[in-house]
Amino acid sequence: MVLIRKSRMTDLAAMFAIINEAAQAYRGIIPADRWHEPYMPQDELELEIADGVIFWVAEEDGRLSGVMGFQDKGDVALVRHAYITPTVQRKGIGTRLLRHVESLAGKPVLIGTWADASWAIEFYRRNGYTIVPGSDKDALLRKYWSIPARQIETSVVLADGRWMQAQPSATDGYP
Repeated sequence: MVLIRKSRMTDLAAMFAIINEAAQAYRGIIPADRWHEPYMPQDELELEIADGVIFWVAEEDGRLSGVMGFQDKGDVALVRHAYITPTVQRKGIGTRLLRHVESLAGKPVLIGTWADASWAIEFYRRNGYTIVPGSDKDALLRKYWSIPARQIETSVVLADGRWMQAQPSATDGYP
């Protein structure tokens, strides 16, 4: 049985391994100037935690198989750094982690990912998220994420129904 729980400091090595093993899917997909090895160095993972990203893990029989970060940004919550061990992908672990962090939010949820990571975008779309129009994407990435301009150019933002419903309609104010 898969247990979803908050990560502990003793989980860092396993989280680091999962993130970097699963991130190999991005090699050759994302722009070459955004790829580096390891994809997320351990000090960057520690900085994300220090910056308020709370990581949740999927554990089964004492082994971690998935990681998903959650960050409260006041009026929205962000899903950050979602990775599943490749050998157990497509078995519902990512969905279970996503549903868990959504249950913690109580507010609109936004997710940023690489524009060319079609598998990630499709996962979030299957789970009820909508791609935010380009006119809003850059502003959201600048407001809620601390990423370089090149990453903003090559990313998308997906939003849950709460965020989408809160947006003014193009016809607001018109009969």
